[in-house]
Amino acid sequence: MTTTGEDQVTARGGPWWWERRRSAVLDVGLAAVSALECGVEGVPFAWEAGIPVAVGVLFGLAAGAVLLVRRRWPIAVVLVAIAVTPAAMGFLLGIVGLYSLAASDLPRRIIGSLAGMQSVGVLIVMFVRLRQDIARGDVEVGDWLVPFASVTMALGVTAPPVLLGLYVGARRRLMESLRERADSLERELQLLAERAEERAEWARNEERTRIAREMHDVVAHRVSLMVVHAAALQAVARKDPEKAVRNAALVGDMGRQALTELREMLGVLRAGGDAVRPRPKGSSVPLAAVGAAAAAAASRVAVEEPVEGPSLAEIDELVGQSAAAGMVVDLSVEGEYRSYAPEVEATAYRVVQEALTNVHKHAAGAKTYVRLAHRVSEIAMQVENEPPSGVGASAGLPSGGNGLVGMRERVSALGGVFVSGPTEAGGFRVSAVIPAS
Repeated sequence: MTTTGEDQVTARGGPWWWERRRSAVLDVGLAAVSALECGVEGVPFAWEAGIPVAVGVLFGLAAGAVLLVRRRWPIAVVLVAIAVTPAAMGFLLGIVGLYSLAASDLPRRIIGSLAGMQSVGVLIVMFVRLRQDIARGDVEVGDWLVPFASVTMALGVTAPPVLLGLYVGARRRLMESLRERADSLERELQLLAERAEERAEWARNEERTRIAREMHDVVAHRVSLMVVHAAALQAVARKDPEKAVRNAALVGDMGRQALTELREMLGVLRAGGDAVRPRPKGSSVPLAAVGAAAAAAASRVAVEEPVEGPSLAEIDELVGQSAAAGMVVDLSVEGEYRSYAPEVEATAYRVVQEALTNVHKHAAGAKTYVRLAHRVSEIAMQVENEPPSGVGASAGLPSGGNGLVGMRERVSALGGVFVSGPTEAGGFRVSAVIPAS
């Protein structure tokens, strides 16, 4: 982020109340010049007042040095300038004090009141001194010139510094406002960038999870059945050659189906990856591009589904494959079959598929019941197996522990309910209810 606003002030901090060292040097210089001026003007003041010259000089030095605090206490500086006006000293003190007062953030009524007091004081002093000079014969002018000169002098030493101070103060406040807006806008842009990155990361994680779930569903069931058939083929190769040939044909068919589904999925992934280009290290991405990419990724995760997927019409074939692998499966369907949304049918199919795969892995030889119910506004499915009998346990199927998680994610994504757990009889039950629309 750029250094603006308060950060910039802190970075350039000066001593005491000055924001910058340059400001401190300027005020010290002005105070020295003002003190010198008032000190010199203190000599005639001492003569007129009948006091020692040293006292008049010290008084002038002290009054002029007040200009050092013009940024911190501008009102005090102007009050001192007004106080020393009858002594005919503090010309620089009054001008700079009025400028500092007008440029400050004080209310306008205070600025106007003090500027008016300074103007009236100069007017009275000028009027009295000119009258005294005329009376002594030092100046010979018309009576009209005295008030004119007094008013002109009063306005000349008060109006210009006040107007300039008001302009500078307004300009400074405008710049501060612009800096604050720039800081606020930069913080908002940074926040948007962080949110866009978080959304893009969430989209990538969702996409990876979806791909992993699809790969698991496609591969696990087919390969599990292939392993079961291969184990059966090994057991009956010499005893029953004809059954061995049938098992070998089934293994080949399932392998070809798995390869076909994998090719389709990899084709989709390859086609979707063409739009992604690696970004060089160190290069920056515009915030708009990040937001657009995140929105596109998130929307793709939300709505994208495979164009072609399994359906409930293939449940009989799915159950038949498990039966051919030696599983005793009882399929029952309640209600009249009707077409559902593709994602609903695919999810219902995958739940039954994964449940049967888990039976092959963990309860080989157990009798399994597959129940499917078509209801008015939902579709329910349940896969329950009895305690394993031990038959087929030699297949040695591995398990990644992600099957139930994937089923729950699929069903929850459609607003359904998923329940799984052991039964009282020692088996296992998987149940899911998915809204029909």
